[in-house]
Amino acid sequence: MNSSRPYILRALYDWIVDNDCTPHILVDAMQPGVEVPSEYVKDGQIVLNVSPTAVIDLHLSNHLVTFNGRFGGRPMDVAFPVTAVLGIYARENGQGMVFEPDEPPEPPEGGPPPADGPGGDERRSAGRPSLKVVK
Repeated sequence: MNSSRPYILRALYDWIVDNDCTPHILVDAMQPGVEVPSEYVKDGQIVLNVSPTAVIDLHLSNHLVTFNGRFGGRPMDVAFPVTAVLGIYARENGQGMVFEPDEPPEPPEGGPPPADGPGGDERRSAGRPSLKVVK
């Protein structure tokens, strides 16, 4: 299945804007493909105000977030992969969500057996769905 992160990101963005709050996205600026103004990066992260009044042409696709914003009075195109998003929240009250780091994808069903050999409980549970606690 596709990652749920871009879908949750879009839903929370809409929810924050619908409640007349200012959406901020926390981005891991050290990941490959992140294009943000480096002078605003602190501890490898940057917080971006992505409210409709602060940015132009915001696109939240399944793989990439892009927009044009102003930093220190100068316009800049910003782009980063959805996997670099660490969280989204409302500036006014902190409501939102922090994302856990992406895990590597599991091998597809019918792929090679686990390293510890065929059969056993590991093989039977490989196709079962699992849930994660989201804080």
